[in-house]
Amino acid sequence: MRTPIIAGNWKMNKTAVSAVEFVNEIKAALDAISGIDKVVCPPFLAIPGVAAALAGTSIGVGAQNMHFEPNGAYTGEVAADMLTPFCQYVILGHSERREYFAETDDGVNRKIKVALAHGLTPIVCVGESLAQNEAGETVSFVSGQVQAAFAGFNEADAAKCVVAYEPIWAIGTGRSANAQQAGDIIASAVRQPLTALFGHDTAQQIRIQYGGSVKPGNIADYMAHPDIDGALVGGASLVPSFVELVQNAV
Repeated sequence: MRTPIIAGNWKMNKTAVSAVEFVNEIKAALDAISGIDKVVCPPFLAIPGVAAALAGTSIGVGAQNMHFEPNGAYTGEVAADMLTPFCQYVILGHSERREYFAETDDGVNRKIKVALAHGLTPIVCVGESLAQNEAGETVSFVSGQVQAAFAGFNEADAAKCVVAYEPIWAIGTGRSANAQQAGDIIASAVRQPLTALFGHDTAQQIRIQYGGSVKPGNIADYMAHPDIDGALVGGASLVPSFVELVQNAV
């Protein structure tokens, strides 16, 4: 039985001060929700304050990215051991990182390995563009991303990861794949490649989220699909109704 997981990706929103104010506003109600893992992923500068505000609660903290090297001349980057005092999770390979910052499948693979070595749970993002979707290339493209992300992994490490399927055309657009579409793609383009790589039992342990214009009003539909184990939430995680979204996911 896979424990559902809802993670809020705040992207480049909220200052260090406003981030702490926000989690203080929602943390009691969010903490009270059981049967589901809850995670917030603030910008780097807000992580220490948010982690301190959430100490002693059941709410996890994640980063939105990290480098695969332990240290060095990588101006503007953040290493895994800089995150571990504050974070339990890290989002890796988000489509915005791939598109705007030229992240590659190989780089994502390296980051996942480093995250696991430091005890962080990677939330590994995959997803296709609108053009790929309309050309019927979704399964082949997303499967390829999954295979590249997990190349060289053993079953035990793969089982520690979370995968987030986020169709790029549904991120921040108000458009979304319906629950049946999303679940069917997750089954064929994510869980099936994981089964081929690691076997049925391991693939069934790995939690797979859907992401893309998820809201309090549609999360229950997604969660009803047997292959969807949660959501990676963008804009809807920046407002107090994020609590309602998580409640509706249980």
